[in-house]
Amino acid sequence: MNKTRYAVVGAGWISQEAFMPAVAQAGNSEITAIVTGNRAAAEKLAAFYGIEHIFGYDEYDKALRSGVFDAVYIGLPNSLHADYAIRAANAGIHALVEKPLATTVADCEAMIAAAQDNGTLLMTAYRLHCEPGTIEVIRLIREGAIGTPRYFQAAFSAQAGSDNHRLKAGHWGGPLQDIGVYCLNAARHCLGAEPVEAMAMTGHGDDPRFVEVEETISAMLRFPGDAIGSFTVGFNTDVIDTYRVVGTTGIIEMNPGFRFETATRLRLTRNEETTVKDFPDIDHFGAQTAYFSDCIRDGVRPEPDGEEGLADVRALLAIEAAAKTGRAQPIASPPREHHPSADMVRLIDRTDRRLVL
Repeated sequence: MNKTRYAVVGAGWISQEAFMPAVAQAGNSEITAIVTGNRAAAEKLAAFYGIEHIFGYDEYDKALRSGVFDAVYIGLPNSLHADYAIRAANAGIHALVEKPLATTVADCEAMIAAAQDNGTLLMTAYRLHCEPGTIEVIRLIREGAIGTPRYFQAAFSAQAGSDNHRLKAGHWGGPLQDIGVYCLNAARHCLGAEPVEAMAMTGHGDDPRFVEVEETISAMLRFPGDAIGSFTVGFNTDVIDTYRVVGTTGIIEMNPGFRFETATRLRLTRNEETTVKDFPDIDHFGAQTAYFSDCIRDGVRPEPDGEEGLADVRALLAIEAAAKTGRAQPIASPPREHHPSADMVRLIDRTDRRLVL
């Protein structure tokens, strides 16, 4: 079987901890190049994983023309996603881009246009769309297991290190962009619609880490039919990772719900009876890589495409504006024709073999 060949663009923590170990697990994928600004670290990673080619960021266009990879995984800071994805598309290279897709609506649209113009695939890296627990939640809701869903609640927080680029405003960092996007994306698909209005409030506290970005943000979203989605995310608490969807006749709770390090667990309550289901402890990054490689092989547009990433960016920007102004902000995104489905699930085993420098 021919494997999809990937270049890792940005060999930082998420690439080392999650993406690079997962690729071999996918079965239909391999890493053949690293693009990074740290040559010494790249040489260690290349030796560990048997990767032949290393390029500096200043050699990116050369790398794209080299013929040694078919797709890029872009794990760079948010502010760099658009530039590197557009250049890849213009060179005929597919792109799997970490979320949020970009920092502006215009950049998202430019990325989408570049992929369309060049016949390449653009996928926003929503790993949970390939995870069985997430898909089961959506299936149960669509089949009426909790009646009509009326509100969504989520809490997702952890501690962020002081040297983390996610604390830099220049990279559009902050808990909203880094982990709030998971809550937002889950709300959209659980409620089966696009939000039409956003309200939000932030907190900074007195921790010196949060000079440029907020420590905590709470958002409330109005959906068509006056369904409500709300979530709180932060970078200065113990780990919390949960959401619930409350319907007219039942409740679904996911705890854990978002993190890639743990298996998901579903709790369904209806008619005063509760059932609990534990899902396989899969490698989320391996699953999304296997799915994207299948899309590339079959010439099929991925479900979490550029428009999916754009929908979340529109809402993230509205939440951010609502927090800054203290006023509700409108959101205008067209309904999604596609949602995550069972055919996207890939049960990829985890590995303990990784090198984190």
